[in-house]
Amino acid sequence: MNTTPPTSPEAIEAAWQQLAAHHQEIGALHLRDLFAQDPQRGERMHLEAAGIYLDFAKNRLTDRTIALLLDLAQACGVPARRDAMFRGEPVNATEKRAALHTALRAPTGTRVVVDGVDVVAQVHVMLDRMADFAHRVRTGQWRGYTGKPIRNVVNIGIGGSDLGPAMACEALRQNCHGGLHMAFVSNLDPADLFEATRCASADETLFIVCSKSFRTFDTLTNARAARAWCVGQLGDERAVANHFVAVSSNAQAVAEFGIDPRHLFGMWDWVGGRYSMDSAIGLSTMIAIGPDNFRQLLAGFRAMDEHFLSAPLHQNMPVLLGLIAVWNNNLLGAETQAILPYSHALRRLPAYLQQLVMESNGKHVSASGQPVLRATAPIVWGEPGTNGQHSFFQLLHQGTRLVPCDFIGFCRSTTGDAAQHDLLMANLFAQGEALAFGKTAQALLAEGVPPPQVAQRVCEGNRPSNTLLADALTPFTLGALIALYEHSVFTQGVVWDIDSFDQWGVELGKVLATRIAGELSRNDDAAFAHDSSTNALIHRYRAAIRTLRPSS
Repeated sequence: MNTTPPTSPEAIEAAWQQLAAHHQEIGALHLRDLFAQDPQRGERMHLEAAGIYLDFAKNRLTDRTIALLLDLAQACGVPARRDAMFRGEPVNATEKRAALHTALRAPTGTRVVVDGVDVVAQVHVMLDRMADFAHRVRTGQWRGYTGKPIRNVVNIGIGGSDLGPAMACEALRQNCHGGLHMAFVSNLDPADLFEATRCASADETLFIVCSKSFRTFDTLTNARAARAWCVGQLGDERAVANHFVAVSSNAQAVAEFGIDPRHLFGMWDWVGGRYSMDSAIGLSTMIAIGPDNFRQLLAGFRAMDEHFLSAPLHQNMPVLLGLIAVWNNNLLGAETQAILPYSHALRRLPAYLQQLVMESNGKHVSASGQPVLRATAPIVWGEPGTNGQHSFFQLLHQGTRLVPCDFIGFCRSTTGDAAQHDLLMANLFAQGEALAFGKTAQALLAEGVPPPQVAQRVCEGNRPSNTLLADALTPFTLGALIALYEHSVFTQGVVWDIDSFDQWGVELGKVLATRIAGELSRNDDAAFAHDSSTNALIHRYRAAIRTLRPSS
């Protein structure tokens, strides 16, 4: 492994300046030019790892661009930071913690020692506990308070405690237990819990409360409401023991809630929420798809981990994907990135990657607290194809904003008609081609388009995209895909010199919300110490609820 440390700030800045000068040299080149100059471009610019094929030929770059990006990665110390992360060093600088999500999928026998403890051994003890519990729920051995087996599983969490498991259960629905209904509650809006429980019976429902601190306001509010619903139906507080389990690192708070300590599945400080879907946070996923499939999911993560750790930088898929994102963001000026899975099962993937990218790298200061010198995370958004083609693709093709796209597709469908799947994939390939090459005025005129209509129908092309292909959407493939994006995000964070593992910006709104919640429930008309806009909104709301809820 290359453990070359980062070079001096001057050398890093020099690498950036070389990229900027190179951009000036090739900025006028169109993708049509790049493919014309190099007919074999599409056959060269690809990588394959852990069952995923990445075609990056439709990006506005050259071999020289890639060489300069790799020089930047070396100058910034990407290999050294990567190796430090895998060793369990405190790469989460502001919280002085390791970021060891890779240990969650390390094979038995691997040793990663943090504070004198082999964390991989702990992980496998927890995986065995999860597997035993999942087996009992899936086979009906785990019984509710009235003796009935569980038919409904409701995961209560938010952010990383919701997005990963919800996405995975949707993605792997074909692997799910047919007799179980999985639901996910995250929103503080009571409608979310209502929708999850309105067709369920409490005596057949299991709640998994996921909160690392067990203090997350949204999650605890929903958990208390769920407990009230459960006890209200079953008529006994003792029913909580049969219908609630927790995933948390706060055993005391879990016990105070009323959950039996034997039904607590622990977490560790070195697992960040958005990197936790393969930890005990994935308990709902394991119940849904079964322990064997969950271990295949972990194997996919691990295969991409090993590639990221061992492949030379120029053949390293997560590194290259991250560096292309840096090029698009910092040199081409793209402010957003579209994630476009051509798979209905992956419809929650864009939301999952929104948190992974924007919570990790949406930072305005460096790891040492200095203002960053360049733009950091792009805004991530997207929808599954072909739905997006009939909504926002117009902007992608003819809008004034540059939006790099990641197309994700599979060579084989796990459901439905093969010929229809061919049509789906034809659309994926066609959209990448159309974005890259567009259609010129000359081509339109040659087709007989009336001259007055030509300007409106020109598609300029030169819109960059990546295409990721795998054989089929399996647990292994999903794990590899998520690990690919995790390590791409990490690579970008190192290049921008930010801490990708903290999220201090999330806290301010929570603190203010707690304060305002108390003010909304007050009965007096005392003045509030906010700005005039917020004060006016609070007064307006209080006046409305006095009218709409006279008894409150």
